Amino acid sequence: MSRIGKLPITIPAGVTVSQKDNVITVKGPKGELVQEINPAIVVEVNGNELTVTRPNDERQNRAMHGLYRSLISNMVIGVSEGYKKELELVGVGYRVTNTGNLLDFALGYTHNIYMQLPPEIKVETKSERNKNPLVILESADKQLLGQVCAKIRSFRKVEPYKGKGVRFVGEVVRRKSGKSASK
Repeated sequence: MSRIGKLPITIPAGVTVSQKDNVITVKGPKGELVQEINPAIVVEVNGNELTVTRPNDERQNRAMHGLYRSLISNMVIGVSEGYKKELELVGVGYRVTNTGNLLDFALGYTHNIYMQLPPEIKVETKSERNKNPLVILESADKQLLGQVCAKIRSFRKVEPYKGKGVRFVGEVVRRKSGKSASK
């Protein structure tokens, strides 16, 4: 039995979970999320607990059991508490500003990079003197938030020699010594 899949999901107050055919809808104070699930996986709601079960121990069903349990759990947490990610821009002259959901990055290229964020994501930028610029992203959808963060990081990956680039706040970057350290 899947260790993750067999864990029940507690549904907090103010969150409703409904299922129609193979689509699960989770509504809460932070929004509404929809996930289509495989017809072989059974989702049962008992009071304020939700359980995910599989029909047999076939390899495909075992794989989907834990997956759909995690996806539904992330949806419940997202609509009740929400998710938040903070990115910092480390480097001389690296800046970011936002106008609504349009981000404007200056990352050392000859041109600025503009990125239009989906409407489900709330964005805030902070630029304080003698501190690295910050991008704070909030959303109820964990998958979408992670995908947007990965896209922003891809604009300027953190390099190991000087540590410059876009990184998460608190992320540890393994540093390398330059070629003069080998002698």
